[in-house]
Amino acid sequence: MDGAELDGVYAGYRGRDVLRAVDARIPAGAVTALVGPNGSGKSTLLGVLARTVRPRRGSVVLPGSGRVAFVVQRSAVSDALPVTVRETVAMGRWSHRGAWRPLTRRDRAVVAECMERMEVTALADRRLGELSGGQRQRALVARGLAQEADLVLLDEPSAGLDHRSRLRVRAALEDLRAGGRTVVHATHDPREAADADHCLVLAAGRVAASGTPASAAGTVSPV
Repeated sequence: MDGAELDGVYAGYRGRDVLRAVDARIPAGAVTALVGPNGSGKSTLLGVLARTVRPRRGSVVLPGSGRVAFVVQRSAVSDALPVTVRETVAMGRWSHRGAWRPLTRRDRAVVAECMERMEVTALADRRLGELSGGQRQRALVARGLAQEADLVLLDEPSAGLDHRSRLRVRAALEDLRAGGRTVVHATHDPREAADADHCLVLAAGRVAASGTPASAAGTVSPV
């Protein structure tokens, strides 16, 4: 399976480009850390890969079937959203079943397995707005896992989490890599970037460096 590719991508919001002439190769079956200072374009690049942001110019090729799971930051989900943890994780099966269609026995097994992996089974009947930040983020990661996508995108999944939650997120990334999935996660944590197989460094909407974490380390800004 090939990885993802971006060629000459310009993309942004309301007519303003955030990404400019981005060329990038994201290796298949590996974890890529997307790093760079605030405003460098990390979230926009994830949006382009998730197809929630449409490039103004350039091309994007996705791996495999093109099925993408996008795990947003927990702060992007409203406290007022009237869904339980189980319902949230079950939404991950919509890409297979369609929205609101009854889940199959296998769907329910996948949902249960992903809740167990992220240690949110005991929270299954609680609403997202009732959870702590770490609990909510683990539920969102579980939903991403339940999609069984070829490409898994995560926007700073460990930011602000307690140690236990960070370990669960890290274990999830390792499981995805072991399962041959292609993973891209934005991070400000040098330790998380160092654990990746590949590193893509953004600065002012352009690719400043690409390669192993060790080779790209000198180009990473601290914020």
